Amino acid sequence: MNFTVPNLLSLLRMGLIPVFVVALLQGRLARALVVFCIAGVTDLLDGLIARFLGQQSVLGAYLDPIADKLLLMTAYVMLAVPGLHAGMLVPLWVTALVLTRDVVVVVVVMVFYLALAVRSFPPSWLSKTNTAAQITTVILVLASGMTPYALPVARFAVYFVAVSTLASGIDYVLRANRLAAHRG
Repeated sequence: MNFTVPNLLSLLRMGLIPVFVVALLQGRLARALVVFCIAGVTDLLDGLIARFLGQQSVLGAYLDPIADKLLLMTAYVMLAVPGLHAGMLVPLWVTALVLTRDVVVVVVVMVFYLALAVRSFPPSWLSKTNTAAQITTVILVLASGMTPYALPVARFAVYFVAVSTLASGIDYVLRANRLAAHRG
């Protein structure tokens, strides 16, 4: 196993997920927000360190996206459950959309890996925009529980996430179809 600094940061991000959940369960939105932001910083740092210090690894290629998906999926599930926090609720249908898109992406990647030996399927700019929107929305929804000024922006962000998640999911399927046609 290759325990590089980026891999350890990805593991730390995974380890912060239960801390985030407990903070929400206790109604401590400020703590949950800080934990979520720390997790976000670990994501930024692991990518920078991997690239600029040459610490990219096969393990890291799997750990980083898994940590990202687990953190975001957990956040959206937790923020959709009534009574678990004092902030704005993310509508269940938005959470379902976010989760479904991520499951579809994982299944497509696995099928391409196993059936077509495709080892790389880099995210598009639309997918990266969606991820940034999802992260920003979690931050805004948490902030909406601490200050009413964040509520209108959080509401807008939730609907923007719904649109960007749908668009990036469709884009992903179209890109996968083109790649399959090219390979087949």
